Amino acid sequence: MELSATTRAALDEALMQRALKLAAESIGLASPNPQVGCILTRTPVGGGAPMVIGEGAHLYANRDHAEIVALKQAAQRGFSTTGATAYVTLEPCSHHGRTGPCADALIAAGISRCVVATQDPNPQVSGQGLAKLRAAGIEVVVGLLQQQARDLNDAFAHFIQHRTPFVTLKAALSVDGKLAPPPASRFPNQPHWLTGPAARYEVQLLRHAADAVLTGIGTVLADDPQLTDRSGLFGPNKLPRRRPLLRVILDTHLRIPLSSQLVRSVDDGHTSGYPDLLILCGKTAPETKISALTNLGAHVETIPGHNGHLSLPSVLSTLAERNILSLLLECGSHLNGAFLQQNLVDKAVLLYAETELGDQAIPFAQGIGSPYLFEESLHRITRANYGTDACVTGYLHDPWPILQPRP
Repeated sequence: MELSATTRAALDEALMQRALKLAAESIGLASPNPQVGCILTRTPVGGGAPMVIGEGAHLYANRDHAEIVALKQAAQRGFSTTGATAYVTLEPCSHHGRTGPCADALIAAGISRCVVATQDPNPQVSGQGLAKLRAAGIEVVVGLLQQQARDLNDAFAHFIQHRTPFVTLKAALSVDGKLAPPPASRFPNQPHWLTGPAARYEVQLLRHAADAVLTGIGTVLADDPQLTDRSGLFGPNKLPRRRPLLRVILDTHLRIPLSSQLVRSVDDGHTSGYPDLLILCGKTAPETKISALTNLGAHVETIPGHNGHLSLPSVLSTLAERNILSLLLECGSHLNGAFLQQNLVDKAVLLYAETELGDQAIPFAQGIGSPYLFEESLHRITRANYGTDACVTGYLHDPWPILQPRP
């Protein structure tokens, strides 16, 4: 019995939701490749609701893409893919990279229908995978749950176009819009928590989703942070992150203490192949300090300066060279202001506690003014509550290009 159009649409949405869930499980695992999920279904002989015959997600660079994982699983289960429907959260690739084109693999598998959430954000190849599928006589549907699929891959979309990281600014603030109490009222080398446990765990999720987290030497000296991914999340089959969260410190004169938590917890990358502490300094930084940090496992790199500070565009270029697609800022007032004034922030996450800190407290961002006024520059704003703390999330730049559907 053939399904009605309404039933088919509802099934399509449910299966794409399942594919999106698979894609989301690859957060922290797939970068610098996108998060992609794929579901393969076949209608039983005689009709009725389709059954899932294979599914998968892309977990690591240099490994199978989601479509190939799903096709292999279907084969292992003894299912034929002839006449199957594929639900894919991102347009199947059409070009040769580390692996062959997924569009070709789906064509060779004999699928008859492909439902795609969103086109490839790369303007050089966008639509070509869809065109290949259509040329092979496959029915192609594009745009189902598109925004959810795009939200998973903001960083990939931004990087593939601009070759710089997608930058998210996170700030925990008092209800009167301040970042921290006045320095005179604080204990040295200790963080001052404004938000509660639920909001702080949300920050851990932000770190887990990022390739790198960045702060300045002022925050290091004031708070002695770890800046580690303590989300406790793992991918499918308990796979760890493919590469550890890169902790980036901007330290023009290399004042970071060798006894700091950042240095004491450094992983030099000998095991994973990826170091987890990068300190960016100016050309006048003492060689003896560079050597001491290097001997302890930190990576130290000098970059150009600008008006007595490190050049922030050079910082982003340096990170791009390391295939850092997404960067989370957890900075003090000065760096928040500098990144915002130079129009280098793409997204903001503002967490508000109920505490008031007063007029003498440290502002959200130097030169920017009240964060409540700053919110007016954001678009696609969403609001949430974590315990007693409020969260406002919004974009300053849309990471996705305006994609023209191809016939």
